Amino acid sequence: MAEMSREQMRAADEDRRQVADQLRLALEEGRLDLTEYDERIQGAYAAKTYAELDRLLTDLPNAAPLVPAQPVAVPVPAPEGVRAAWMAHVWGSWAKAVAFFTLIWGVTFLASTDAVIYWPVWIVGPWGLLLLVRTAVGLANGEPRKHAEETEHRRRLREHKRHRKALQARAVAAGELPAKPTKEQRRAFIAEAVARGDLPPKPRRPE
Repeated sequence: MAEMSREQMRAADEDRRQVADQLRLALEEGRLDLTEYDERIQGAYAAKTYAELDRLLTDLPNAAPLVPAQPVAVPVPAPEGVRAAWMAHVWGSWAKAVAFFTLIWGVTFLASTDAVIYWPVWIVGPWGLLLLVRTAVGLANGEPRKHAEETEHRRRLREHKRHRKALQARAVAAGELPAKPTKEQRRAFIAEAVARGDLPPKPRRPE
């Protein structure tokens, strides 16, 4: 039961890097050819559990069994900041609309000799009521934290993309990649860069 429990456990990025190192050693020893190495290295960084990682090493005699990596403490943003960012996301468009329509109303009011009612209320009023409901439901369902996690995930994706493009540009300049590499060449280059530790694995979407 203990072994089954370990196999079902979620693997960490450090576990995937350990498997990638062992696969690279197997390639250097001639136990894997380039095609097998490419397939397994991609499988390593796509693996979610220890069982999926173990299957990549079972036929390699020198591969060491993985030991579950210790969890790393991740700083958690202050709840107040998370809520404020989410509220700005929810209400931002409404606030801009209020300012825009109020400006139009103000110009009309000043240019007219007759009284002009504040007509933007018929637009922003119902919209605001809907947002009040959404805000109450979102706070009850933990939407601020989900929004913060999704925002951080997108930021990490952008950083990963910039890093990947910079590595590819250097490889093209050094003649390691053609100016217009094929999809297979790009995938193989990325897999090797991840295995060497030059490029971190692509960030996973928070569950």
